[in-house]
Amino acid sequence: MDAFLAQLWIARWPLFDGFLMTLGISVGSIVLGTILGCIVGIQLVFAPLWLRFPFRIYVDLMRGTPLLVLILAAFYIPAVLGLSLSAAQAGTLALGLFAGAHIGELVRGSLQAIPPGQIEAGRSIGLTFPQILGSVLLPQALRTSLPPWINTGVELIKGSSLLSMIGVGELLLKTQEVIGRNFMTIQFYVFAGIVYLVVNIALDMLGKSMERRLGARL
Repeated sequence: MDAFLAQLWIARWPLFDGFLMTLGISVGSIVLGTILGCIVGIQLVFAPLWLRFPFRIYVDLMRGTPLLVLILAAFYIPAVLGLSLSAAQAGTLALGLFAGAHIGELVRGSLQAIPPGQIEAGRSIGLTFPQILGSVLLPQALRTSLPPWINTGVELIKGSSLLSMIGVGELLLKTQEVIGRNFMTIQFYVFAGIVYLVVNIALDMLGKSMERRLGARL
């Protein structure tokens, strides 16, 4: 144990840098996925049929493709097209696209669960559709979709460990580099697993707190 703590102290800064990279990519992909998901969900419910079709293809394609394949595609395809993306940017893009499809389905289901009469009630008092969407529909959809949205965020944090495959210096890759120097495989993998677990528990607690606050306001 003393030897492990000594090695952990020596490797503290590389591991901390990897932890920050994991958090940064996770937050960036959650934000990107949430924005995409809201757009996708709204289009799937309210857009004309011809416009829903490409969004439905996007959702089915992203949800049906393994995350690792999406990460590799986001890393290699832009280079073929002449676009210059760093490994971290490609990883954030892949996770964000993946999250956007799942969150889009959450938003779609939440919007469709709202009684149609609320739209008619909004129109009867002179609200435009964007006002109805922003003031009536989306707040209710947010409340009902928050718990599965938190689950999606947890999946993204865990999925960020796959970014080591394209050389992103996140927590898992930094852990592997440390293990390559001291050969304490079990100890450092267990440590990394505990860090992931603590972050996911903290996110879950934050989500429950937000859910309680939204429940008190809505």
